[in-house]
Amino acid sequence: MRKKVLVVDDSRIVLEKALEALDCRGYEVFTAPSADAADAIIYSSARPDIIILDVMMPVLDGDKKARILKSDDSTKEIPILLMSSKPEDELAVLASESGSDGYIRKPFTSNEMVLKIESAFHS
Repeated sequence: MRKKVLVVDDSRIVLEKALEALDCRGYEVFTAPSADAADAIIYSSARPDIIILDVMMPVLDGDKKARILKSDDSTKEIPILLMSSKPEDELAVLASESGSDGYIRKPFTSNEMVLKIESAFHS
C-alpha cells in the first residue's frame, strides 16, 4: 500500500515540484494551498501518513498548524516536516518548538525530499 503524503504550500510551483518528486517514487500525493484547505484531507478517509507544511503561508503559518496538529489526539502521531527557505538554524528551532519531526529546506531536490520523508517515517 502506497504511503500518503500531504504537501501544504501556497506556491503552486512548489506543490507541482513536490508532486513530481514523490509520485514517481511511489507515494500517493495530496496537495493543499493553505493550512485550512489541508484539514479537508487530514480529517478524511485520505488521512495522510505524513504532512509537509510550508512555514510562511497566508492566514496560518505551517509551524503554527504543526502545533495545532501535534496537540490534537487524533493527529498527534502523524509525522510533520516543516518546509522553508529560512536559514537552517532558524528552521531547526521552528521545527523543534512546533513539535515537528523535521524540516526540508527550499529549494529542495527530489532526493532530499524523499530522504527527509523516509527519515521521518523511521524515527
